[in-house]
Amino acid sequence: MADAERDHETRSGVDPEQAEEGGSGAAGQDADADVYADDGALRSDFMDRVVAALEAGDRTALVAEVSELHESELGDLLESLDADERGQLVTLLGSDFDFSALTEVDEAVRLEIIDAMPNERIAEGLADLDSDDAVYILEDLDQEDQDDILAKLPFTERIKLRRALDYPEDTAGRRMQTEFVAVPPFCTVGQTIDYMREDEDLPESFSQIFVVDPTFRLMGVVDLDRILRTKRKVKIEDIMRDTNYPVPAEMDQEEAAQLFEQYDLLSAAVVDTNGRLVGVLTIDDVVDVIQEEAEEDLMRMGGVGDEELSDSVRATVRSRFLWLLINLGTAVLASLIIGLFDATIEQMVALAILMPIVASMGGNAGTQTMTVTVRALATRDLDIYNAARIIRREATVGVINGSLFALIIGFVAYFWFGNVDLGLVIAAAMVINMVAAALSGILLPLLLDKLGADPAISSAVFVTTVTDIVGFFAFLGLAGWWLL
Repeated sequence: MADAERDHETRSGVDPEQAEEGGSGAAGQDADADVYADDGALRSDFMDRVVAALEAGDRTALVAEVSELHESELGDLLESLDADERGQLVTLLGSDFDFSALTEVDEAVRLEIIDAMPNERIAEGLADLDSDDAVYILEDLDQEDQDDILAKLPFTERIKLRRALDYPEDTAGRRMQTEFVAVPPFCTVGQTIDYMREDEDLPESFSQIFVVDPTFRLMGVVDLDRILRTKRKVKIEDIMRDTNYPVPAEMDQEEAAQLFEQYDLLSAAVVDTNGRLVGVLTIDDVVDVIQEEAEEDLMRMGGVGDEELSDSVRATVRSRFLWLLINLGTAVLASLIIGLFDATIEQMVALAILMPIVASMGGNAGTQTMTVTVRALATRDLDIYNAARIIRREATVGVINGSLFALIIGFVAYFWFGNVDLGLVIAAAMVINMVAAALSGILLPLLLDKLGADPAISSAVFVTTVTDIVGFFAFLGLAGWWLL
């Protein structure tokens, strides 16, 4: 038999551990009321008391303030404190510091706290964590520090964590918990219940028992409610069911999260290439993955990569500089297109006034289409089977929106400059650029995804370039042909 699976979410939606610690139920609500203001920020009086305890070096007062905090609340507190205050808090709390709070803070804050600790203290803290949380903290450390900390852990814990760290980053193997309950199929329900009652090494909460053969290959699963409703003499193999969508350990964590979303899973077995059970992926970890992936796509579309609020000025500049440099190149390219029509602009100054409108509208329309497309690619809602239909839809939307805004801007140009032909030219350019924006907004992300590039980080600059070039070229080209 193996260890037991830990699953934070029960069918009632309440975590027993949180209920005891004040994280849910009436006690948890009272704790939240004491810590958070109505706007969701930490209460100023609470922060004042914590800072005062830190300045006075009053460990008793500090423990009284933070000992009942949930790990996420302690994480918010750590991020709200200055760097020096964080170090003081961790030092004063000593063994009372909850290492699980480090999974709730930005990477920069986590590394800052970890770097200030001796490896012996880190090893002591990780020994009390579930394997997935311990791996989450260890994976950002240098290899030398990882090896030193792992060497200070008990042999069994060291093997579990090393096995998880050996899997590639952002895979199910990195996210899994290596604690689970596994029994052979010939065990009876009574034997299984006795095992769960008597083994002191089992975690405090789990919802499924996995069934394995002598080589630890996964055979099936039994839910705890089925165990409780079955007579003691019945064998496990008689009540087990097929495992719901076992997750390969090297599957990308985003794909694993999509399985949970599609099939409404609370947990899933993680298996190696030989089908052997190596861990379990639970809904609490998957929620974190979904949030991380959504934030990652949003940040990349804005050209800020994996930037965090706690990053230093130097790190922030380095993160943004390359993207801005690429945008500078595309802006120069658009300027070269304008330069081809300098004589045309000199003869009609109104063109210089109106041409940013065409490019700006195309850029915004392209961004709308690109955002929808990138998100659909990330969630696997857009594929080869519906791509043609979506492309036709976006092209049609481009034609309709282009025509509507062509009428609006055409009348504006006419009444502004008193020139009917100028109104017709900008109207035609608007239609052309809106259609180009719609097509580039969907085709470029599809092409980049096909080539293996991340459309979230690559699409924006290309779509903007296309709409700028097409907008300027269409408007100035039509003006030079029709008006002059």
